[in-house]
Amino acid sequence: MEPQLQQGIYDARTLGPVKFGILGIQHLFAMFGATILVPVITGLNVSTTLIFAGIGTLIFHFITKWKVPAFLGSSFAFIGGYMSIKQLGMEKGLPENISLSYACIGVACAGLCYFLMAGLIKWFGSERVLKYFPPVVTGPMVISIGLCLSGSAISSASEDWLISLVAIIVVIVSNMWGRGIIRIVPILLGVFSSFTVAACMGKIDFTALHEAAWIGLPVVRQNTVLAVFDNPDYTLITSSIIAIMPIAFATIMEHIGDMCAISGTVGQFFLVDPGLHRTLTGDGIATTLASLFGAPANTTYGENTGVLNITKVYDPRVIRLAAILAILLSFCPKFGALIGLMPAATIGGVSLILYGMISAVGVRNMVEASIDFVQMRNIIIAALILVIAIGVKYGANDSVAIGSIHFSGLALAAIVGIILNAILPHRIDIDIE
Repeated sequence: MEPQLQQGIYDARTLGPVKFGILGIQHLFAMFGATILVPVITGLNVSTTLIFAGIGTLIFHFITKWKVPAFLGSSFAFIGGYMSIKQLGMEKGLPENISLSYACIGVACAGLCYFLMAGLIKWFGSERVLKYFPPVVTGPMVISIGLCLSGSAISSASEDWLISLVAIIVVIVSNMWGRGIIRIVPILLGVFSSFTVAACMGKIDFTALHEAAWIGLPVVRQNTVLAVFDNPDYTLITSSIIAIMPIAFATIMEHIGDMCAISGTVGQFFLVDPGLHRTLTGDGIATTLASLFGAPANTTYGENTGVLNITKVYDPRVIRLAAILAILLSFCPKFGALIGLMPAATIGGVSLILYGMISAVGVRNMVEASIDFVQMRNIIIAALILVIAIGVKYGANDSVAIGSIHFSGLALAAIVGIILNAILPHRIDIDIE
C-alpha cells in the first residue's frame, strides 16, 4: 500500500524568503550534533565532515531528481570499522591519520556496494524487490529506527533534565499552540530556548567561541586515501576492505528503512518515484566521495525526518538550503565552536521528540495499511523485528557477529523480517476435527 499524500507544505517558497531561510537553519541544527559526533569519536576532521555532508546531500538530491527531502550526515554504522583499522594501523607503527586513511579505503569500497544493489534493483525491477518490503515489515522497521535512536537521546538528556525539559516543553508548546512561523520552527526555538537557559545558569563556557576565528579553510586531512599510496601496505588495505565492506549490507537495509520512513512522513512513495535504485546510488556516491577525502560515510538522517514530521514542510529545497549552509559554515570555525558549546541535554531533549516522531510514523503506516494482526504470521514478523532490533541495540552493543561479519540490530531485524515475510504462509487452515 502506497503512502497517502499528507496535509502539509510541499513548496516552501510560498512562505517567503525569511521563513524559508529559518526552516533551512532548523534542519541544519537538527543534523549538526550527530554529524560532528562521528569525527569526534573516530579522529576524522570536523570541518571536512561538515563540507562533505553538504556536498553529499546535494549529490543525493541531484541523483534523486530533486524529489526526496533527505539530509545525508555522518553514519554511525562504520565507527567500529574505523576504530579497528585505525588500531591495526597504529600497531604497525603508522600515525593515526594514515591509519584512518586505510579505513577510508574500506568505507569507499563499501559505498560501491550501493551501486551493485542499485543495479540489481534497476535490472530486476523495483516491484520484485519491494514485494519483500510490505508494511508488515517496513512498519516495525521504522518503529525500530526511532526506538533504537532513543537511547542516545535519553543518555544526552539525562546529563541535565532541567535543560532538556526546557527544550521539550518549548517544542511541544510551539507546535501545538504556536501561530505562523512559530509553529513551523519548533525545533529551532527549543534549541535556542534551552541554550539560553543553560547560558544564564552559567553552564556554558564561551572561551572556545571567543578564541575561534571567523573564517578558516576546511581542513583536507592527510588521511585522504591518496596518503596511503605514498608507501602502501597492501595487507592493511585488504584487511580494511574485508572488515568494512560487509557493513554496507547493514547500512543498505537501514537506508531502505529510512526511505520508508520519509515516504510515510511525506506521503509520497519514493521507493518507486524516483526509485530505490536512485536513492541507493545517491547515498553510495556521497559515501564513496566523502571517504576519498577523509570524511565519514554518509547516511540519510532520521533527525531531519523528525523535523519534516513536526513542521509539515516537506519541500526538498529546504533540505538543500541546509546543505548549502553546512558547506558555507565549514569555512567558519566560530560557528563550529558555537555548536560545540551546545549542551548535550539540549540535543537530547529535542532528539527525544524527533526520534519518537519517527516511531510514530511506523505505527501510522501499519494503521493506514490495515495490517491484520489477527494473523499469527503478522504478529510473529512484527514481534521479531522489534525485539531483535531493540534487543541487539541495547543487549549486545548493537553488534551480532555471524562469521566475520558484524550486523547491527536494525540490519539483522530487517533480514529476519524479509525472510519471514517471504516464507510464512498468509493463512493456515487447521482441521480441528
